[in-house]
Amino acid sequence: MVRFQAACTVLLAGALALGGCKFVKTEDEQKQAAAGAFNPDKLVADIWDAKVVPYLEQRAGPFREVSALAANDLDAAAARYGHKEKQGNAPWTFAAKIDGVIVAEETKSRAAYVDVDVDGDRQADVRVSIGPAIRGTALRDSLDFVIFNDFKNQIEWAQYGKSFNTHVNGALLEKLPREGLTGRTIKATGAYPLPAKGQLPQFVPATIAVGG
Repeated sequence: MVRFQAACTVLLAGALALGGCKFVKTEDEQKQAAAGAFNPDKLVADIWDAKVVPYLEQRAGPFREVSALAANDLDAAAARYGHKEKQGNAPWTFAAKIDGVIVAEETKSRAAYVDVDVDGDRQADVRVSIGPAIRGTALRDSLDFVIFNDFKNQIEWAQYGKSFNTHVNGALLEKLPREGLTGRTIKATGAYPLPAKGQLPQFVPATIAVGG
């Protein structure tokens, strides 16, 4: 009986000791957890050169052609150049290529842009974002291989869209000149959402070159 009581005492003491313990993840476990955390910037960087730019280069049509078709036959334009991941009131987003002349610039605000004439009439046809702040998520929304249901929630989806803007700004836009842009040529491939009637299309580039 004494031996049994002693054994019980040891087991009880061990259980109480465990109850007061705090289990701490090992360094390897902490690294694995960090590696598995949602990292939208890395997700975008990993596919940018291999998938994003090639897709847009292949999908995009000349801006004049895309915009004219969208105005006359939205279904045809959507099938050929557009994408809309979420249904409902979300606008179509179109892949396009711009080749024109800058006719106006706004480079003092964080959401800087240039207005571009693509048909030679010296009037702005499209507004090109040049960062650092970029409104909207046109680049994300133009990609048919980016699926909303692959993300846990709307917050991750929004963060992912923002990371496209962050990436293109760091890779391209922050290297652009900020003075004397009016009158210079510009070529870009990117995307824009269907604008409201009477509004300039808001174009976000994935590639861009400003000439003399």
